[in-house]
Amino acid sequence: MKQIGNSHVYVTPFSDRLPAPLFYRAESMLADSSYLEHSHSWGEFVYSFSGVMEVRLADSHFIAPPPYGVWLPPHTEHRGQNRDTTSFCSVYISAEYLQKLPERPCILAVNPLMRSILEYLREHFHGLPLHAEDQRLLMVLRDQLGLAECAGSYLPDSQDSLLAPVLRQLQLNPGDNRSLAAFAKTVNTTERTLIRRCKQELGMTFSEWRQRLRVMAALSMLAQGQTVETIAFDLGYSSASAFIVMFRKLMGMTPDEFRKGQAI
Repeated sequence: MKQIGNSHVYVTPFSDRLPAPLFYRAESMLADSSYLEHSHSWGEFVYSFSGVMEVRLADSHFIAPPPYGVWLPPHTEHRGQNRDTTSFCSVYISAEYLQKLPERPCILAVNPLMRSILEYLREHFHGLPLHAEDQRLLMVLRDQLGLAECAGSYLPDSQDSLLAPVLRQLQLNPGDNRSLAAFAKTVNTTERTLIRRCKQELGMTFSEWRQRLRVMAALSMLAQGQTVETIAFDLGYSSASAFIVMFRKLMGMTPDEFRKGQAI
């Protein structure tokens, strides 16, 4: 790792070949860090235990909070980065084990079995030489990745001339509760036009995108130790209970359960 200004830059540990056809590595990154852009001849699955990993490709930007991870097929040029302190892992899969895995980069949903295996390996992975029990767990994990739902990008972006300014306004203030019709007026268009652009550009409704943005903001605020009540009001909710309902719907757990899980 080297420091450039206030940022920390990491270099991928494997450049030419993997230590084993299936391999696991857990890592922590300081806030405001990144990996140099690179590619490799094997596939890689990146999962964040705490914090949020962002992966930038030439034509897309993947953001994957738990319970999602980023799948990168071989020869994908990418650069990893994060805004807050992050603990994550990478599962490396060589060409001979890529059957049934997606051929394009995407976000994959992590089911409870996959998360349990990733957590177990985080604590007990033996490294080299690769132990038989680690090999078996990695094979199960490979199979589960092949069955996982491909979710596209968790928080898709857009360069659309009308939609992009609206998304930027919300990113600057996730707690902004203005309606889509009100946002449409700021870019001199109609609500109907923005509804259509959301479907075309984001693959989801404006409401769903805003909820996902608020989850992303909440994860960072939870990591900083802010109370659920403070987070709820800062993100535009009328009560902590309304925020908790939304968070549980999208994350499968309450904010407090999520925070306790990150402390394990």
